[in-house]
Amino acid sequence: MSAGVTVGAAPRVRRTLSPIAAWCSRLPDDLLLLVARLGIAAVFFLSGRTKVEGFLSIKPSTYDLFASEYALPLLSPHVAAHLATYAEHLFPVLLVLGLFTRSAAFALLAMTTVIEVFVYPDAWPTHLTWAGLLLPLIARGAGKWSIDRLVHR
Repeated sequence: MSAGVTVGAAPRVRRTLSPIAAWCSRLPDDLLLLVARLGIAAVFFLSGRTKVEGFLSIKPSTYDLFASEYALPLLSPHVAAHLATYAEHLFPVLLVLGLFTRSAAFALLAMTTVIEVFVYPDAWPTHLTWAGLLLPLIARGAGKWSIDRLVHR
């Protein structure tokens, strides 16, 4: 037995966590989908806000980033800067509203894949976290608390 671990600690931990796990298992899927939508939307929207001044005026430093650190094959830095910046504003808003949720989540997953493959391949733990929030939205949709649900009624 390792130092610092007391006999009987595991049962105490289980007794403590068991009610918490039971409570979490009763959370409605629609709440979990809403939390996923809001969480991943915040990540991308806040990233998009760093690229602009005012409402949607792209900063000169954004073009510089896409010409150097974010350089992508097959896309000019100017086009890539516009696509990424507008995507980081549009798709998060759609997720928060629960409108075209599967499409918006898929677009952000594709963007995440591009970032992982071409820009920051060593940041896979972060990108896997993002994918973990996006994949349930692609698979299940926005849930009941969404405009998608109202439209499909």
